[in-house]
This record gives sequence, C-alpha cells and structure tokens, in this order.
Amino acid sequence: MNLVIISASQRTQSQSVKVAKYLAENSNQFSDISHIELCKQRLPLWDGEASSKQQTDSDWQKINNQLQTMDALIVITPEWGGTASPLLKNLLMMAQAEDIGHKPVLLVSVVNGISGAYPIAELRMNAFSNNKLIAIPDHLIIRNVEEILNTMNGPSQQEDETLARRDNSIRHRIGYSLHTLFHYGQAMKTLRDSLQSATYHNEHLYPYGM
Repeated sequence: MNLVIISASQRTQSQSVKVAKYLAENSNQFSDISHIELCKQRLPLWDGEASSKQQTDSDWQKINNQLQTMDALIVITPEWGGTASPLLKNLLMMAQAEDIGHKPVLLVSVVNGISGAYPIAELRMNAFSNNKLIAIPDHLIIRNVEEILNTMNGPSQQEDETLARRDNSIRHRIGYSLHTLFHYGQAMKTLRDSLQSATYHNEHLYPYGM
C-alpha cells in the first residue's frame, strides 16, 4: 500500500512540512510513503490545456507518476485568508480521474490559531468533482500548530499540562485517522479493480462531475 503526502504551504520551513513529517513517521501501516513539498516543485499555473503541463521545466510528470501509483493520499494545507493553498488547488485541477480517481484522501488543515475549518469545507465542496478523489469522512484540523507536534516522541514532562493534554489528544486522533485511511485504501483498491473490469457503456462521456 503506497501513501503520498502533499504539504501545500507556499513557504519553505513551514508548519505544514512539520505535520507532514510527523504523519510520515507514524504511517507504519503503509509499505511505501512519499512526501511532496509543493513549494519546492516546478508546477505551471494550469490554463486548462494539456500542453501547459508539459513545459520543459515542469515537475508535473514526476508528481503525476507518484499519484498514479499511490493507494491513498494525504493533503495538508495551511489556512490563509480562510482558504486552502492556491498551490494545492492548482495541482488538484491538473490531476485527472483516470490517474487518481476513486482513491481515498485524508484532508488536513494547519493553522496557528483556533480556526482551520474553512479549507476543509472548501476542498470538500469543490476540489474533487473532476479528479474523482474520495475524501474520507474523517479529517484533521491542527490548531495552534506552532505549539504541538514539535517532537516525535510527544511532549516533555516540563511542558504545560494543558498543552501536553492537547498535544497527546491530537496525536491519538492522528493515529485514528491514519488507521482509517489505510483501510479505505485497501477497500478502494478493490473498488477500482471492480470498476476497471466492469466498465459502463459509453462511460467515457462522463469524465467530469455533474
């Protein structure tokens, strides 16, 4: 079972990368784990034409090869102005259902405050209609992210008791979400095999969501 983790902050040394590294370290159920940091990739602003993906300096093909072979996906976005990362939305518009359709994705929002719900709602509403990714019911909102997940082993005894309780709680919730994602990955792999072996008459007429 192959897992791809995408951290979509537009900044290097971001809190999204910190979260991605923690998730990767704790996704032991998966046999292969890849982390894509979008701000370090060369992706064109997609103009709706296939040719724009094939620019000579584009990393699109390399990224899409990873997406094609994955069984499950995690996308991590910061909340900026109440929206998900433009880098992530651009990538999701470029991706096609024939490559990533019917694969489960765990949504993760990262915020240095107490909000974080808007990017999840935005992605659920309009990010997967055409690429046909399946957002699992569970999602994660990592609030006050600068204060938590700062060590792989958990908070120290010297840390504030309330902070330590929040840190331990989100680590346990992350474990549950990764467990759920893994089992969705197994189930959706069976579903994809079934859909490929029993195609619907003229289904090529419906490449996009309604």
